Amino acid sequence: MSPTPARVTAVDTHDIRFPTSRELDGSDAMNPDPDYSAAYVVLRTDAADGTDGTDGTDGAEGHGFTFTIGRGNDVQVAAVHALRHHVVGRSLDELCADPGSLFRDLVGDSQLRWLGPEKGVMHMAIGAVVNAVWDLAAKRAGKPLWRLLAEADPAWLVRQVDFRYLTDALTPDEALGLLRRGREGAGERTARLLAQGYPAYTTTPGWLGYDDAKLTRLAAQAVADGFTQIKLKVGADLADDVRRCRVARAVVGPGVRIAVDANQRWDVAEAIRWTRALGPYDPYWIEEPTSPDDVLGHAAIREAVAPVKVATGEHVHNRVVFKQMLQAGALDVLQIDAARVGGVNENLAILLLAAKYGVPVCPHAGGVGLCELVQHLSMFDYVALSGTTEDRVIEYVDHLHDHFLDPVVIRDGRYTAPSAPGFSAAMRPESIARYTFPGGTFWAADLAQQTQQKGHAA
Repeated sequence: MSPTPARVTAVDTHDIRFPTSRELDGSDAMNPDPDYSAAYVVLRTDAADGTDGTDGTDGAEGHGFTFTIGRGNDVQVAAVHALRHHVVGRSLDELCADPGSLFRDLVGDSQLRWLGPEKGVMHMAIGAVVNAVWDLAAKRAGKPLWRLLAEADPAWLVRQVDFRYLTDALTPDEALGLLRRGREGAGERTARLLAQGYPAYTTTPGWLGYDDAKLTRLAAQAVADGFTQIKLKVGADLADDVRRCRVARAVVGPGVRIAVDANQRWDVAEAIRWTRALGPYDPYWIEEPTSPDDVLGHAAIREAVAPVKVATGEHVHNRVVFKQMLQAGALDVLQIDAARVGGVNENLAILLLAAKYGVPVCPHAGGVGLCELVQHLSMFDYVALSGTTEDRVIEYVDHLHDHFLDPVVIRDGRYTAPSAPGFSAAMRPESIARYTFPGGTFWAADLAQQTQQKGHAA
């Protein structure tokens, strides 16, 4: 009698929140008091071949999440919960052999699709679940995700992509050609990646809530640590931004790039005026200068502020909007986000689009675990698709990494290639127990303290 095939038995969700707003970590012109949070997913299975022993995680579990800031997590966790019936009971072998089958089922749920379609809270929930499947698939293959993707058969990768709405810009045959060409020299690039890592830039000095002394100290430290690009948040007050850019340029010197990020704060004309005012400090790119949905607005800004580059993507809803951005010549730098769109499958589509149009990809990271995830996508892109790191960097922010079992490692301003099997998504059990909202030990104690203070005040 043949053994019963292993299946997914549960989709656990956790509302994880960190009190980052109290030190103004993550503060910007649009989000002055973010509490960095994650709707965290664990796919549990009845597989008996579980522990790989490499990073302390169970190879019979898949981990994924999507990043939010605070109260939005209430809604995001509920959205993940609404997808459970599509996942529980599915064959583990079939899921890992074809994660795209789950992606298509989740996107195709007509009643949930009505809430998008393919955008917003439901699409982010789909991404969290799909990424957990890829984590599981990579663990069972005994490879870090970047390597699983880079060594995969190009035809199989093409089958993972949903080309609906894309074929006027990218056909499956074109994608297959890009991936086959990308395999040429992949072995040498893998060796180079393992030896040298992948270039990074840091936003750590640039949060809007930091004073000039902290900006100065952290910018100097970034240069000492080997970073060749930093980023400053801008957009709330022009005089303040001019001063902060002047301070940062004086600290890092002319040889280090300074990117600036407005976090969608401006109208088109205002974005042009503001970016030009920062011109004397040689900004490398202006990020999210206006609404992430405004394709033609980005194109107008790009034309007006050149040679300053326009970068965007962390809030772009899906592959279709990215397609339009590229078709309209609306961006110079494409910024994928590992958790905003529908997971690895949709990010494969976006990376292929960027390769077709010859636009460099510099991912959005920071947040909760975004650095851990997106490094895999950029490293796959380098090894097996674009074949270059020229003008390509992954964002890095130096916080919250200690909550992950396989945290990113930065050396000399570069990401070290992960070696542990999986997607680097598993959080430490003690962090989950401490920061689950509202019942985790940190939040329970915080609530008790607030209640006590209110009682004294009364």
